[in-house]
Amino acid sequence: MTLNINQAVAEMELMTTRELRERYTAVYNEGTNARNKKWLIKRIAWRIQANAQGGLSERARQRALEIANDADLRTMPPRGISQRGASQYDGNAPTVVHQPNIQPSRDLVPGTVLRRIYKGRPIDAHVSGDGFIYDGEHYKSLTAVAKAATGKHWNGYHFFGLRKKGAK
Repeated sequence: MTLNINQAVAEMELMTTRELRERYTAVYNEGTNARNKKWLIKRIAWRIQANAQGGLSERARQRALEIANDADLRTMPPRGISQRGASQYDGNAPTVVHQPNIQPSRDLVPGTVLRRIYKGRPIDAHVSGDGFIYDGEHYKSLTAVAKAATGKHWNGYHFFGLRKKGAK
């Protein structure tokens, strides 16, 4: 029997979501909670074609298992874990919550060094008379420093912990 996948897909497009879910159960031997008609059609069509043509070769299956075993499943630690005083850079270290030694204020005295440990790496911003110096570069705002250090947009005062309690 030859497989005409286009005809099978055309037939499935005329089916209701309930019928597609029943067909999914028949093809995969397990149920699904999915109710997205296009997704169900794609998955069923893929499985029908894989069953008809034999699926992956044993060599491909073994290679996929090797790759899966070497993969890092989690690139960031779960939220809620914090460390105090991380001194060495570790790319997988969580963000360390660091309380500054100065009172929260927007009036920063030149010469003050603001430090934040971000992903295990210290970020030091030196307050100058007309801005901030980070990594040898001059920035006009703490927000620019935070963006340069992390690659993401942060409110600079929030990033360095300089906001007053309860302020938004």
